[in-house]
Amino acid sequence: MIMIIMGLASLFIVHVNGENSLSFDHQKLSTDGHYDDQMQNMKAFKQSLLTRRQLVTPTISSSPAPAPQAMNQPPGSRPHVYEVTSYGADPTGKLDSTEALLKAITDAFNGPSEGFLMKGIANLGGAYINLQGGNYRISKPLRLPAAGVGNLMISGGTLTASDDFPTDGYLIDLSASSSSSYNFEYITIKDLMLDCNYRGGGISVINSLRTNIDNCYIAHFNTEGILVQDGHETYIRNSFLGQHITAGGDPGERNFSGTAISLRGNDNSVTDVVIFSAAIGVMISGQANTLSGVHCYNKATGFGGTGIYLKLPSLTQTRIVNCYLDYSGIVAEDPVQLTISSSFFLGDAYILFKSVKGLAKGINIVDNMFSGSNKGIEIVQLDQSKGPFKQIDQVLVDRNNVNGMNLKATVAKGSVQGNGTSWTVDFSPVLLFPNLIDHVQYSVSSSGALFPSHALRNVSENRVVIESDVAVPASVFITVDQGVSS
Repeated sequence: MIMIIMGLASLFIVHVNGENSLSFDHQKLSTDGHYDDQMQNMKAFKQSLLTRRQLVTPTISSSPAPAPQAMNQPPGSRPHVYEVTSYGADPTGKLDSTEALLKAITDAFNGPSEGFLMKGIANLGGAYINLQGGNYRISKPLRLPAAGVGNLMISGGTLTASDDFPTDGYLIDLSASSSSSYNFEYITIKDLMLDCNYRGGGISVINSLRTNIDNCYIAHFNTEGILVQDGHETYIRNSFLGQHITAGGDPGERNFSGTAISLRGNDNSVTDVVIFSAAIGVMISGQANTLSGVHCYNKATGFGGTGIYLKLPSLTQTRIVNCYLDYSGIVAEDPVQLTISSSFFLGDAYILFKSVKGLAKGINIVDNMFSGSNKGIEIVQLDQSKGPFKQIDQVLVDRNNVNGMNLKATVAKGSVQGNGTSWTVDFSPVLLFPNLIDHVQYSVSSSGALFPSHALRNVSENRVVIESDVAVPASVFITVDQGVSS
């Protein structure tokens, strides 16, 4: 009944506030002699409705009502946020916070779950271990108490290894063993600085699925900044890693050690990452990994450093795209299915193929830029100290542009002019593999009166010899290809 009356009140209020309408109707009402009486009755009725409305409408306070307390919310509706200072963690870094942080992790692990992800992986529903912008000193790895959880995030602060932190440990360690296929799924490690204090490594991800490492700064490691072993689909992105905090030209660069990122598993991705000091920037010994937008100036090749090392002979399956190798190059052992494209190599940085069993197959080195110091460094080199490359198939090194270095390719063009019966073009300064030419195309252009017969006579030692049956003045144009295609 109250709602009906309020609706009527709103209806009448609209009409009585329409001044132009009342003025227009004034002439009609006054001719009936009832205008004044009707207006008085309408005002009285309006006042009665407003009075009733005030009785049923609560008084509006000038201060906002207090927000509902978490304790009044329905069970299970609260976000699962574990603020580490409430467990006694010291955000100043003066006291050891290991046990407090482990207690928060244990509570998150044992918190409410919402079904399952992969079989055997409980869905924690986005549980969040909040470091609250503090700097926490820890004396042993932060390890989840057991395997079998997912949808968990650790974020928002700094972890610093104490002076007695184990030298073989990792500050954050996802390595618990499990009877299920994977230990963890969808764990996010985000917005953290990890200071390893030259004692061990930063993050270890063992046999886990769909792990995110995002916007992390990992420094002072002496083993690995990030270790990924087994499992699938760990994504490392928007992060910075360096054994020593420097911006290049460090006087101690010769002594840099450790590996910034070690990928010992399959199907992982490293995107938009800077590696500014380490002996090896990225070590890859797993299949089907992708690197994009990675900037390596970890340790110059001249000092024994390697930007990206592909240590999976005969099964490389790696894509390196749009990366920046800064005085630190790429090494690949017996590469099979390797793509390196749209990348920039600065400071005589180059690509080295190392022969282990002499296999190079399915390789594309295309559309890269190389810039050096005019010391005669070749952009792609071969290490055949353990034996020559004997199985070569579908290898393309082409369309790279070079400044201050020596071009190497598997496709080359050359020409020669002369008056005689033989024309020779030596492609050995350009071709990558010694004594290997698989395809030759040539043409002979002669302005003489004779029409000679001519033929390809020799391709040994990467020299192409064309001969004719009679002497003529001619220009010979030759294209060769080493990319054997089975």
